[in-house]
Amino acid sequence: MAETIHIAIVRRVRKTHIEAFERALTEFASRSLAEPGARGVHCIYPPPGSDSTEYGILRSFASAADRDAFYETALYKEWLARIAPMVEGEPTYRRLEGLEAWFRTPAEAMPPRWKMALLTWIAVWPVSMAVPAILLPLLGPNFPQVLASGVIAGGIVAVLTWGAMPLLVKLAHPWLHPGNKTS
Repeated sequence: MAETIHIAIVRRVRKTHIEAFERALTEFASRSLAEPGARGVHCIYPPPGSDSTEYGILRSFASAADRDAFYETALYKEWLARIAPMVEGEPTYRRLEGLEAWFRTPAEAMPPRWKMALLTWIAVWPVSMAVPAILLPLLGPNFPQVLASGVIAGGIVAVLTWGAMPLLVKLAHPWLHPGNKTS
């Protein structure tokens, strides 16, 4: 099964074009959800009263192939041409991974930080006990301690990234997102 891909994009908008950009962004975000492999889009506006003109767009795709195909669509290319006079500089793109991606779902807001921290702690505690218990006997008593620490840390990160956190987030979904009736 393909892993969902999350991308964060930041655009800096010219102050004289903010209203037009916001209208264009709303329309584009809505239309883009009909593209194959699109799993969600979330728009982040500058805080009210700030001087910031940076807008964030969080996009989710079913796979890397769907992401790549989306960025080649006529819809996306038309969007770029439409906003070109409204923005300054090039956009920044960053794939979200790790903690920020574990809790990100296309249709929901991020859960409160305290819930993310608690769930992460619940995962880290047993994993940080189990991984050394499994790896230390395999490494043997003469294995250098500094290298053993690195191997154990790598094991903990791997188990958290590909096992514990995805499973816990799935199991805890109703608690993380209590307002979602589709859980």
